[in-house]
Amino acid sequence: MASTERPPSGGALQRRVVALVRSVHGLHGMVRVEVLTDHPEDRFAPGSVLFRESSAEPLTVTTGELVPDGPGWRLRFREIQDRSAAERLRGSYLEAELGSRPVFRADGEGDDDAAGVWWDEVVGVPVLSPSGEALGTIGDVYRAGAADVYAVEGGTRGDFELPAVRDFILEFAPRQGRIVVDPVALDLPPAGRRARPRGRRTVRAARANSASTANGEPEPPP
Repeated sequence: MASTERPPSGGALQRRVVALVRSVHGLHGMVRVEVLTDHPEDRFAPGSVLFRESSAEPLTVTTGELVPDGPGWRLRFREIQDRSAAERLRGSYLEAELGSRPVFRADGEGDDDAAGVWWDEVVGVPVLSPSGEALGTIGDVYRAGAADVYAVEGGTRGDFELPAVRDFILEFAPRQGRIVVDPVALDLPPAGRRARPRGRRTVRAARANSASTANGEPEPPP
């Protein structure tokens, strides 16, 4: 369940590349982008701020929508008002700043300070069971409704999603190198058995399905 997002080619270290501008749509500054994130609904939500690679100038999303008749998304930015300005974005990678908001803090002795812990600090942190079993590491963080969700990858029980709520997180100490969770509450399989995929539809899966449908192959059942 590794994220499709990749580190930027240069510029701020707190960013991740989330899109590539492929073309311009219409006369009012809308662009079509190739999606390079598993969570476009979060990264391209109205009010989200993106940056052209190696640029400090913000691009504030005002509208974002899935292209109905092809791959990618269409985005409009507050700072881009016409086609001429949008043309200058063509071929540019767009980056999202990961350290733009604090992450969940599970209240309790020894937990990290919520005011100083950010999304990018959580990525790569080991996730453990109360007995010390290595359940994986945080590979990505995204927003789902009112809660953050951590994508846990590489553990012996398989990849899984960890909602940032006290019901599942027993100790939240990323700066101390650990996040301790309750495998029973998360409904993980017993040690030595890998979890079956939960059925979350990723960008990669959507692309693969679009390609097979275009080639006349039937869509597989969910």
